[in-house]
Amino acid sequence: MSTQQAALELSPPSPSAPSRPAHAAAASALPQARFYSKWSPRWLALPFPLFLLLLWYVAARFEWVAPQVLPSPQSVLLTFGDLVASGEMFDNLRISLLRVLFGFGVGLIGGLLLGVAMGLSPVFKDYVYPLFKAFSQVPVLGWLPLLMLLVGIDEALKIILISKAALVPIALNTYKGIENVPARYVEVARVLKFSRWQLLWRVIFPAALPPIWNGVRYGFTHAWLALVVVELLASSEGLGYMIVFGRQLFQLDVVMAAVVVVGVVGYTLDQVLARIEVLLLGWRRSGF
Repeated sequence: MSTQQAALELSPPSPSAPSRPAHAAAASALPQARFYSKWSPRWLALPFPLFLLLLWYVAARFEWVAPQVLPSPQSVLLTFGDLVASGEMFDNLRISLLRVLFGFGVGLIGGLLLGVAMGLSPVFKDYVYPLFKAFSQVPVLGWLPLLMLLVGIDEALKIILISKAALVPIALNTYKGIENVPARYVEVARVLKFSRWQLLWRVIFPAALPPIWNGVRYGFTHAWLALVVVELLASSEGLGYMIVFGRQLFQLDVVMAAVVVVGVVGYTLDQVLARIEVLLLGWRRSGF
């Protein structure tokens, strides 16, 4: 027994901090937990967007802001209907989705390979990780001028920037997930005489899957944001181009219709990834 442990056991409890039974502390925490559960801000999930929509309608109705700057919800809805009926909205949405899926796929493969290599090989990590951290600190817009000179403004530029945006969080989360696998898992695997491949596929990767999947979700979010930025600056088609085109012609109803579609599609795709996460990690919940 160490000296500090002996001193802690022999010293009397401090009178200024009286001990409380565990059940008493838990009982006192229950009303507080119920209070926060009852008054959770989740009940604002529907009324708050409706309040913003009402505020938008009132501001446009009474022209608190000039109609040329803030079109009414009815105008945006009519414009959205016209864009859908003409097929322009679907064509640009299809182009944007193809771009982001292809770029995200390239970033996903590269991020997983890089993260696994850094997580499993300390030597590789020592050589690559500092350069990778410096590379990740440069935002997408920082690479745009250089890449425009190297590859032009065609699809290659967009795919490279989207891939870079997705690769960074995927690689970081994959590396951290593998690095933080509890050592006791590896010790048990060695006791059971697992081979290297069994250790990877039955211990390392399953234990690192939650942070890896978080990196995948963050990577897709960054890829979607990079898509919009790239299309705003260097594109002749896509949702970002619709926003720029509407701004240049001062058609704010087109701009807002495209912005709403960008937000709704991005949120929907993130929810799809969240559902896939439930399926992939359901075994962890059933184990507790």
